[in-house]
Amino acid sequence: MSVDPVLARIDSDLPASLDRLMELLRIPSISTDPAYKEDCDRAADWLVADLKSIGVDASKRETPGHPMVVGHVDGPGPHLLFYGHYDVQPVDPLELWDRDPFDPQIEDTPKGDVIRGRGTSDDKGQLMTFVEACRAWKAEHGTLPCKITFFFEGEEESGSPSLVPFLKENADELKADIALICDTGLYDSRVPAITTMLRGMLKQEITITGPSRDLHSGMYGGAAMNPIRVLAKIIAALHDDNGRVTVPGFYDGVHEISDELRDQWEALEFDHKAFLKDVGLSELAGEAGRSALEMIWARPTCEVNGIGGGYQGAGFKTVLPSKAHAKISFRLVGDQDPEAIDKSFRDMVHALLPRDCEVSFNSDGAAPASVMSIDNPAFETARNALSDEWPDEAAFIGSGGSIPVAGYFQSVLDTESMLIGFGKDDDQLHSPNEKYDVESFHKGTRSWARILDALSKG
Repeated sequence: MSVDPVLARIDSDLPASLDRLMELLRIPSISTDPAYKEDCDRAADWLVADLKSIGVDASKRETPGHPMVVGHVDGPGPHLLFYGHYDVQPVDPLELWDRDPFDPQIEDTPKGDVIRGRGTSDDKGQLMTFVEACRAWKAEHGTLPCKITFFFEGEEESGSPSLVPFLKENADELKADIALICDTGLYDSRVPAITTMLRGMLKQEITITGPSRDLHSGMYGGAAMNPIRVLAKIIAALHDDNGRVTVPGFYDGVHEISDELRDQWEALEFDHKAFLKDVGLSELAGEAGRSALEMIWARPTCEVNGIGGGYQGAGFKTVLPSKAHAKISFRLVGDQDPEAIDKSFRDMVHALLPRDCEVSFNSDGAAPASVMSIDNPAFETARNALSDEWPDEAAFIGSGGSIPVAGYFQSVLDTESMLIGFGKDDDQLHSPNEKYDVESFHKGTRSWARILDALSKG
């Protein structure tokens, strides 16, 4: 089966493909808000019907939360599992949108045509690039090039509470030779990318309690311990002067990247000065001696995401507060153990705590990093296929963010994940006026057709 007629079909059917995407985008499948439960069900039903229209044996699977959509197509060669999610983020603040978030339209902008609406880039537009590539294959050849399982989740934007139990209960059905995940982006507008590193995450909120109530600073200042002072000492102790995290054992399991990967990243010629200038900064602030891409993609971090205590209103209220709190997150890489780091962090905080203060911890979840082995020949096969579609050669890159499903596919299904996406940095996902470039949708669909062709041929 040749890919050329499939690519031609994708080109000619682009208007119809966009119309189908618009239908899905009009469904307000916000998973975090119970008021939209029926809409999440409706989005799942829409996907089941669409998959069936191209010959996929698809069904909606109930969970304690929002349903999963699973579909199967038999075929020769490798078994591919394709993952995407049909749920979307809330739209607040609504007043910052230029139009109804669930009335998508194609807009002409100085950078080209874009599809504007919630879910366009994250993740309905990306999900449909793969479905449309399969539709074109079926239309031209009457069948798909290999065995494919479609797996669409409805809770990704609300923490995926049903995902791991569902994977465990259906592991035999979902296990594949490789998983394809379309929920990432291009390196830039010319360079497509396969993400091979995802950082893990550990989140902790700590509360320091000192006196039993807020105290008058004139009466108690100097004599009574101030929880904000204690918290400031703890936060200051988390990094040394070279930017390294000082939590004992923190770097256990952190590996250096290979020379081959470092050379590839250097060839991307990332301009960290321009990157920082865009947000009003000028100097790298992480580990001394590391490049910006290493810091973002391959090194762990410790960051304070929020801090509070005492009077926050206008003017002064001269008190020593009873409590002070901070939200602290750790981005993890390699083989770092979230549980071990969590324990070490707690021990460190307790060691820095004065006798008259107490600390409480409120964990908000933890997940290890995911590192995909590019020694698998499928990765180079897919990279070459991507390179055939885009102006510049595709790159293996890391990601500063976390996509836990890739790690779950590894740990539960023993299936390696390949993360390929076509979003751009300015897509405003999770923000008002989210968009997805028509070119990204079109070339993303063509890219999947090329990848399917290459992977099916081994």
